[in-house]
Amino acid sequence: MSELSDEQKANNGFVTTPFTEELLEEIIGLGWAFVTEIENQVVAYLFGGPWPFYDKWPIFPYMTARFLSWQFKGWEITTENSFQYGPVCIDANHRGKKIINHLFEAMRIDFVSKYPLAATFINQANPISTKAHLKLGWEIVDEFEYNENHYYGLAYDMSDEVPHLHE
Repeated sequence: MSELSDEQKANNGFVTTPFTEELLEEIIGLGWAFVTEIENQVVAYLFGGPWPFYDKWPIFPYMTARFLSWQFKGWEITTENSFQYGPVCIDANHRGKKIINHLFEAMRIDFVSKYPLAATFINQANPISTKAHLKLGWEIVDEFEYNENHYYGLAYDMSDEVPHLHE
C-alpha cells in the first residue's frame, strides 16, 4: 500500500495486511482462501478465518476489543461467534463483474455453520472497498482510529444470502 499514491488508493482500493509466503501457504492449507481463476489466471482472492490467526497483526486484537461496543441486529459480536473476513483483492480488469459477490457467497456457505457473523474493517481512505462491501450487504457498526488511520468496523449476518448473485 505504501507504494500507491493517494489518488491510486482512492480510485483502485488497496490491501494493507501483509502476507508472507508461509502465511499464504497456511491460510490456503486451512481452507480459508477463496480464489477466482479465469483462463488459468488468478483474478481475485478472498481470505477469512478465526480471530486467533489474525492476532499476529496488532490492529486485529485492537478491533476485537471494540466488539463490546458493537451493535448488530441484536447480536453481541464476539471472537467466538464471528470470523475475520478479508482481505479481498480483485484484479482491476475484473472489477464490477460481481466476482466479489460469488467469492463471498462461497465463503458464506462454507463458514455459516460455524460462524453466524462475519466482521472486518475497512480503511476510510478506501472508498472503493467501502462501496463494494455496502453493496454486498455489510453494515458499518463502528468507526475507529488506529495508527493514525481511520477505519470502519463492519458486520455481516451469515444467514443472509449475498445479494445480486443472479442478476
